[in-house]
Amino acid sequence: MRLAWSLPLLGLLLSVEILVEISGTTVTLTCPVSEGSIAWELSGKKQDNKESKYTIENHDSSPLNVRCSSETTKHELYLNARVCANCEELDALAVAGIITADLLITFGVLILVYYFSKDRQGRASTGAASRPRGQKMQRPPPVPNPDYEPIRKGQREVYAGLESRGF
Repeated sequence: MRLAWSLPLLGLLLSVEILVEISGTTVTLTCPVSEGSIAWELSGKKQDNKESKYTIENHDSSPLNVRCSSETTKHELYLNARVCANCEELDALAVAGIITADLLITFGVLILVYYFSKDRQGRASTGAASRPRGQKMQRPPPVPNPDYEPIRKGQREVYAGLESRGF
């Protein structure tokens, strides 16, 4: 069973396809064929280049079917590369530095907020409308309004005199 899974994976690792490099609006394609003359074909149109590298200047981000072939082998690629003239390329170290700096700043702000809010937990607010408070006293429940007493079981006679009005 292990061998059944490893053979397709080994085939994927050993297969060599067309190498694509993108920089700005320039797309460079490298064919893995090393022997003989190489024929390039882009979306059905044969190209004049016979070298292993083919460069597309000012690519317009349109999808292409790319084929490089020699007398014995043929490699195909569907190229759907988005390019732009004023894009900036970032290496992995710059991206890791940006993420690390963002996390450090975020944790720094969280720690500052925690320490400044920790001291204010026991204090009352000092607004203009505040008044000094004494000891908290429990207030009695509000006096019920006799006009809005709830109907209790056995006390329906209180409301027996009310008649429904017809509209």
